[in-house]
Amino acid sequence: MHPDTHLVIQLQTLDQRSVALEREVAALPKHIAVIEKTLESHLRKLEADKAALSANQKDRKRLEADIQVHEQKISKLKDQMLGAKTNEQYRAFQHEIAYIEAEIRKAEDRILELMSESEKLEGNVKTAEASLKEEKQVVETEKTQARERTAADQAQLDQIREERKQAASKLPPATLRDYDRIRKKWSGVVIAEAVGNRCTACQIVLRPQYMQDLKRGEELMFCESCGRFLYYNPPVNVEDGTRVAM
Repeated sequence: MHPDTHLVIQLQTLDQRSVALEREVAALPKHIAVIEKTLESHLRKLEADKAALSANQKDRKRLEADIQVHEQKISKLKDQMLGAKTNEQYRAFQHEIAYIEAEIRKAEDRILELMSESEKLEGNVKTAEASLKEEKQVVETEKTQARERTAADQAQLDQIREERKQAASKLPPATLRDYDRIRKKWSGVVIAEAVGNRCTACQIVLRPQYMQDLKRGEELMFCESCGRFLYYNPPVNVEDGTRVAM
């Protein structure tokens, strides 16, 4: 195996860890934004139910006040009926009283409807308030955990970047340029092992002569199909743990 192979593998491992951490760091704020948006929508729904409940109560009070006014009118009309001098006047009073009584019944029916609606709204408000109390605690906990995780990830990233810098400095400039080119082309998978005369990355069968050159490890070699770095690891002798030359 060529001496630079281990450095390339190390560099690839560091880059893959770095990418995974960067993705996690980027994903955490998005996750927090989603749960905060959900919480906000639940808060808006609660406020809407509270507003509807308040409007319901105002309507009931208004209708109850209207009924009281109507009843006072009926009382006055009945007093006035006693002084009616003609049948026409008497019937006019009766007609007006009947009209007001009908208005009272409408108001009473509407009050019953509002009471039914109010029960549902009150239940929604109580349930939402209890749920939101728990949800706020969950959101705050997740935000705290996200901040802690981000700080930890960032610390790991700083360490990995320093390790990468040191590993990259040990590679020949030309090899490092090849590494960066291959990494860009293959989304981070730069080096692969040759197993069973195949490149384990692209699964293409390697030429016998190519395999012989790869086994000698005199230079870093590229897969003739996918262009990645390739390396060969001799099989291990299970009896003494040594590599078997092939």
